[in-house]
Amino acid sequence: MTQRIASAGTARVNRPALQFRWADAISAAEWEIYRNAIHTVREAGIPFLLGGGFALATFTGRWRDTKDIDFYIRPQDRQATVAALTQAGFANYYDRVRYDRKWIYRSVKSDCIVDIIWSMANQRARVDEQWFRHAGSVSVRGETLNVIPMEEFIWCKLYILQRDHCDWTDIFNLLYAAGPAIDWKRVIERLEDDLPVLRGLLSVYGWLCPKRAQQLPLYLWQLLQLPQPKLIPKPKHDRIRLLDSRAWFAALQSKDKKLEV
Repeated sequence: MTQRIASAGTARVNRPALQFRWADAISAAEWEIYRNAIHTVREAGIPFLLGGGFALATFTGRWRDTKDIDFYIRPQDRQATVAALTQAGFANYYDRVRYDRKWIYRSVKSDCIVDIIWSMANQRARVDEQWFRHAGSVSVRGETLNVIPMEEFIWCKLYILQRDHCDWTDIFNLLYAAGPAIDWKRVIERLEDDLPVLRGLLSVYGWLCPKRAQQLPLYLWQLLQLPQPKLIPKPKHDRIRLLDSRAWFAALQSKDKKLEV
């Protein structure tokens, strides 16, 4: 089963059906708090999109433990969202641990964190109407939620390349699960002058799993001035393990096991 999603100004493309197989991995206590936040923001009339580990599981059907749930909102809805959550008994996590408040509001209740995000951490861009226009949806324990588009998911995570944290592994898992269905032209439009970052990621992806990378459109490799990956005999080293010894790559893990981070 596939769902058809149209991108503005582009032909309609077939995408894998959004899926979420790991809803039961969330404890009942955690889900009750998350659901409280969902209903609070929804009843305040504030549009929001599901992101983070929940979005990754939605796209790939694979779950990795996450310490929070991410809601993406429009910048102009920031104050209203904070006020609604505060009235519902959520506290500002800043009172426990300081964080950069220019792009995120971290609310907490019973040690469960609900992140409200309106901008990239690096201030490269803010949530705009395209996020909502291209969003998909998923049902999680009876709650129908809109999910950030795969293209914006990639756009944000491309820049998370820090000494102690890197989100490229999430992108690799997304590419493996749904790479050909991504609207690459829109990703490229979003990146503008930052194409070298995508070039770097796809260079590594082509080295990591060339057979799967060959399924990405030829124009993408040509535009980025990269050679299309070629199949090679069995590599000398296990390339997945060269990057991380933990079980982070969905392609090599049983579907009944969570991804390690």
